[in-house]
Amino acid sequence: MATPMEEDRLEAAAAAPADVAGGGAEDGEKTDAPPMESDSDSSDSDDEGDAGDELRIQALERALLEQPLNYESHVQLIQCLRKSGNIEKLRAAREEMNKYFPLTPKMWQDWAKDEISLSSGRGSFDDIEKLYERGVQEYLNIKLWRDYLDYVEEHDQSVSQCSQSGLSKMRDLYERAITAGGLHVTEGSKLWEAYREYEMAILTINDGNDEEKAKQVQRVRALFHRQLSVPLADIESTLAAYKSWEAEEGNTRDPDSQVDDVPPNVLSAYKKASEMYNARKQYEDELSVAAESEANKLQVFLKYIKFEESFGDPARVQVLYERAVSELPVSSDLWMGYTSYLDRTLKVPAILKSVYHRATRNCTWVSDLWVHYLLSLERIRASEDELRHVFELAIQCSFPSMNEYLNIYLTRVDSLRRRMPTGLDFELIRQTFVDAAEFLSPQLGIEELLLLHAYWAKLECNIGKDIAAARGVWENALKKSGSVLEVWQHYISMEIEMGHTHEARSLYKRCYSKKFAGSGSEAVCHAWIRFEREHGTLDDYDLAIKKVTPRLKELIMFKAQQEAKSDPSSAPKETSYANDSSQKRKPSKMTSKVQPPAKKRKDNPPKKTVSSDDHRSKEQSTDSHLQEGGEVIKGNAEVPVEMKVEGDSKRGNTSSNQPKPYFYSDKCTAYMSNIDLKATELHIRGFFSDIGGVVDIRLLRDRSTKKSRGLAYVDFSDKDHLEAAIRKNKQKLLSKKVSVAPSDPSKSKKNREAGTSSKDKLPSGGDHGEKAPVDGTSEKEMPKGETKITGKNTLFAPRALVKPLGWNKKDEKPDVAAEELKSNDEFRNLLLKK
Repeated sequence: MATPMEEDRLEAAAAAPADVAGGGAEDGEKTDAPPMESDSDSSDSDDEGDAGDELRIQALERALLEQPLNYESHVQLIQCLRKSGNIEKLRAAREEMNKYFPLTPKMWQDWAKDEISLSSGRGSFDDIEKLYERGVQEYLNIKLWRDYLDYVEEHDQSVSQCSQSGLSKMRDLYERAITAGGLHVTEGSKLWEAYREYEMAILTINDGNDEEKAKQVQRVRALFHRQLSVPLADIESTLAAYKSWEAEEGNTRDPDSQVDDVPPNVLSAYKKASEMYNARKQYEDELSVAAESEANKLQVFLKYIKFEESFGDPARVQVLYERAVSELPVSSDLWMGYTSYLDRTLKVPAILKSVYHRATRNCTWVSDLWVHYLLSLERIRASEDELRHVFELAIQCSFPSMNEYLNIYLTRVDSLRRRMPTGLDFELIRQTFVDAAEFLSPQLGIEELLLLHAYWAKLECNIGKDIAAARGVWENALKKSGSVLEVWQHYISMEIEMGHTHEARSLYKRCYSKKFAGSGSEAVCHAWIRFEREHGTLDDYDLAIKKVTPRLKELIMFKAQQEAKSDPSSAPKETSYANDSSQKRKPSKMTSKVQPPAKKRKDNPPKKTVSSDDHRSKEQSTDSHLQEGGEVIKGNAEVPVEMKVEGDSKRGNTSSNQPKPYFYSDKCTAYMSNIDLKATELHIRGFFSDIGGVVDIRLLRDRSTKKSRGLAYVDFSDKDHLEAAIRKNKQKLLSKKVSVAPSDPSKSKKNREAGTSSKDKLPSGGDHGEKAPVDGTSEKEMPKGETKITGKNTLFAPRALVKPLGWNKKDEKPDVAAEELKSNDEFRNLLLKK
């Protein structure tokens, strides 16, 4: 999108527009030349040109109906309408553009000139005066101020007639102009000179009353004194003009002297202002050199502002910031620095509202500006209606990431929470959380969602006084993220903090057997033991030990198995602690593998080779699980997807009938949300038909119902098409305004890896750190009678990974026969028979 300053260059490059009221020869102008054939050709050419302009206007109007936030289209439409002379459409186009964007000073000047050319009567004067007022409030521009002052002085009857009301109005307007731009180092003197000239003109027409004349002389002198105390570029010429004026009034003997007959206080202020100007001259020179490069100009302005802040004059700093944002209106660094400075120093409500309003209109995509805007409004005690209005504007903007939307929502909740004592309804907080969860849940990471739900549940308990609602928050979170340890930890922590030990115990019973990433499963078991040690009775403690012990055994077995898979050479050491008598009666397979071939032949009699088939069948029975179709795959009965892919790549297996999944890089992908549930891929493709470049559309659907979830990914051919697609944010598709934002593939990766760093974070109330006893044994010692792990035994794998034998995928129910095979011996015998 072009910046407002770039728009000036677009207008300058365009052909000079015709006068809005109509062009051509003046009234009464005559021409003696007879009509020529070339005149007829020229007339036909003009007709064709007008028809082409009208078609272009219609095309631009249609484009803006579809994309109202297209800055360049607004600019081009205004240029075409100025050229055509259609004043009514031109007014509407300018108002429509100003609804979304601030207009540049040049555009305000053109607007005022067009209206002045058509003005007639007092009503027109009031409308044009309002236009100038709107213009000078958006950006600091000395030329626009001068046009405003000249227009009022010339067209306001009360001012031109020098009535008391007119004089008061004009002086107030000049004082406003001096306050806004009188400290502008290079151009501020233009406003001072205009003010002095106006007062001198009043002096010349005031000849009758000596007392009034003396007052007027003092007004002019005071203006000179004030200007000489300000560090301006032409301060020396101002001193010369002052001495010349005093000589005309007969108040000096030597007008050529630099110091004679100048009041000491004025001379002292003049010298100080000269020193201040000399200190700033280097920055002004750098700005004039860096005029063609916005990056260089920004750096010079930042240095200049830092220098000015060191003197501690808020008025000078404010004017310098206004100069900077006028020349670099879409620089977020400048707006952030400006608003932060005003929050720290001036703290004037009217100024703060004005600057934040302009900042968010120029940099709508900067979420920090919106956050600071809401906080600033709260500091100055703004009304709830005003705060809600700004919040609603903020969440309609397009931000680079979903975390920035989360920050906006949390800022809103913070403000409501702090203002609850003033009589606000808690339902406002609850509804804000509901809206945030609905909008953000499909796209946020686990950590961010935990932050949102934890805050929500806490406020439901502490402010809403509704424990059932707080539990409902966590139960909804468990439905979506029940496999994430941290969700359970926060839920349990809330119950413990409120003293609800029974509810906390129930949660432990629900989650201790679940499969969590990393060491999360062990952490839950140990945390339950610590909880019962500190909060439960002896019976509660014994029950926890009874539940946790077999679960820990399974986890220890599975861990040892995984280590054996990753490092086969260390497998004998890890499994040597088993004391199974049946294993002692025959050599271990793992031991026989590390023996030299010669020794192996010596120790094993020849008769053993006769039963090699039986030996192989035993290996298969203990090291393999039969899969559907008779295929034998070593390892777990149900291999995770990651392990299957890795195993296939190592074996070079390419005979699988399943197609390999396609991985999207999301480099040029837009993420769409809030899509009408009736919309299909064809609707989405039609939505982007005006920009083109659509490569693929992925409409997300519910797995069971196959209905649309209102979310989609759209791949584009390049970055330009992606940026054009993002500009369609908040436009309507069917009956709903869709959100279009750049896809962030790192979020899904964070979601997958969210549980890898899970620690034992469950609240214990103490730091004992004891682990649950496993029948008096440690992880490296197993009691007699336990099955020894040989090879890749998966009988004790976690429940989430191993399904019972005979599991039927169609009806998701285990076969009755498989339920009866409970012992390891029966399991092995069944495999041997097969």
